[in-house]
Amino acid sequence: MASATEALSDAVLAIAAEHAVEPVLQKLVDAARELAGARYAAIGVPDGDGGFGRFITSGMSDELIASLGELPRQHGLLGAMLESPEPYRTADIRDDPRFRGWWPSTHPSMSSFLGVPIISGRGDIAGAFYLTDKEGAAEFSDADQGLIETFAAHAALALENARLHERSRELSIVEERNRLARELHDAVTQKLFGVVLAAESGAALLERDVDGAGTQLALVRDLAREAMEELRSVIVHLRPAALESQGLAEALAKHVEVLRRVHRRKIELEVDGEAPVAAAIEGDVFRIAQEALHNALRHARAERIDVALRCATDGIELT
Repeated sequence: MASATEALSDAVLAIAAEHAVEPVLQKLVDAARELAGARYAAIGVPDGDGGFGRFITSGMSDELIASLGELPRQHGLLGAMLESPEPYRTADIRDDPRFRGWWPSTHPSMSSFLGVPIISGRGDIAGAFYLTDKEGAAEFSDADQGLIETFAAHAALALENARLHERSRELSIVEERNRLARELHDAVTQKLFGVVLAAESGAALLERDVDGAGTQLALVRDLAREAMEELRSVIVHLRPAALESQGLAEALAKHVEVLRRVHRRKIELEVDGEAPVAAAIEGDVFRIAQEALHNALRHARAERIDVALRCATDGIELT
């Protein structure tokens, strides 16, 4: 018992210093596999839409993972562990009637199984541990289950801390972008405006006496005006990387996800149609959506925001 307690303590300490969600999940599943003496292990985090936002494995090679293809959906025993707070243990997973659905041909054969939900502090099921093939025994024991249940409580805290850190980082990025935009607008634009005024004043004083100087000052004035308009255009037309590489729908989805995490509001996005959209129009629509969401969050104090994007050959509709 002492060795199991020490192993649990070591596992908890190993994940305590990690803050990013993905590395935390990997350390959690590696530790769970070692604690239970399982050949294979996985940790699944639901995406709220019938699938897994993240499904991290331990005990499988990179080549084997790649051969399995897309992430599994929440079916059979995988889904059952996300529906009930009760753990489940069996000597042979293949005898369970819920053993069905996703099972690629390259997936290793598995028998003994231990599933333990990860319960958040609010009582929600935040994910689950899936452990298979007890090493050195025919099945997992009561002691194995108790150990993983205790570890799952620590895992819930580690996951919540990692998510809070991620939200804080996203908020910092949004605030930094806003700060840079304010500085560009308030400082640089005002300086350029001062240049225009100075050039106009100089032109008014000199144009009666020195034609050449007046011409040059007029040129400075024109160039400064052009620079000011160009700078304004740059500020307004900043395009997120996702807009360039993945298109309007994906860029808007990522923006909505960031706002949802940062503001903890219910923001739903519905996309209809896949008609191609010109780059200039994409940018305009994205900025309109950005501004509308900002106003709804800041001024309307809305608890729920629904965004609908329809892309058709006859035009784009954003509501």
